[in-house]
Amino acid sequence: MERHRLQDEQWEKIYGCLKKTPNTYTGNEEKSRKFVDGVHWIMRTGAQWRDLPIELGQWNSVFKRFGRWSDKGIWDKIHQEFIDEPDMEWLLIDSTVVRAHPCAAGAPQKNGGQAEQALGKSVGGFSTKIHATVDALGNPLRLLLTGGQCGDAPQAIALLEGFDFEGIMGDRGYDSDAILAFIAQNEAQAVIPAKKNRIIQREMDGHTYKDRHLVECFFNKIKHFRRIFSRFEKYASRYMSFLSFASALIWLR
Repeated sequence: MERHRLQDEQWEKIYGCLKKTPNTYTGNEEKSRKFVDGVHWIMRTGAQWRDLPIELGQWNSVFKRFGRWSDKGIWDKIHQEFIDEPDMEWLLIDSTVVRAHPCAAGAPQKNGGQAEQALGKSVGGFSTKIHATVDALGNPLRLLLTGGQCGDAPQAIALLEGFDFEGIMGDRGYDSDAILAFIAQNEAQAVIPAKKNRIIQREMDGHTYKDRHLVECFFNKIKHFRRIFSRFEKYASRYMSFLSFASALIWLR
């Protein structure tokens, strides 16, 4: 149980962030920590909410409060709070497909149905795709969700907009004229292999490209959280909340 709880140093920083977050009740620190520990336990183990140990709170209360925080964007605010002096020399972008459990299906039509909840069918089956931007050290800056069948290139500009960067690293899936033009407009360098069907093959810094493994390492880190490794949430906002919480914990290491 202890290894699934937050460390004291982590909790102190998270509690400090929560106290200055509007519309977030944190009056009782002990109960607040029990709640966050409960969410962390679910995220780490991948267990059903009903299996939450009673010492971490009533499962239904923790579940509902987690949902309220998701709707208010509090988990994302925690992630953004701990982004501290990122290395913006290079930004690395990539995606990974996550299999979705059958219980993730069935989002109500009033909420846009399944398609609006970043769920789809890829070669691997019922799935969702995580698109990520990490800094030059592999720390997460921005995350997006789409259905598993969606391509990488259409999400690239949304992953990069608003950042001040010197270079972009990505795999061959990001080799498109629109992405290269966007990078050029920002007076940055693109280290993206050319697709084999390009008539004119451009040169690429192969030595620098080796550092692209850092974004793959990020995906490996978050998939140690079993609730992220497989998707059980019907709503994209709930799944994104787990991603934001895990990203915040990576920055707190």
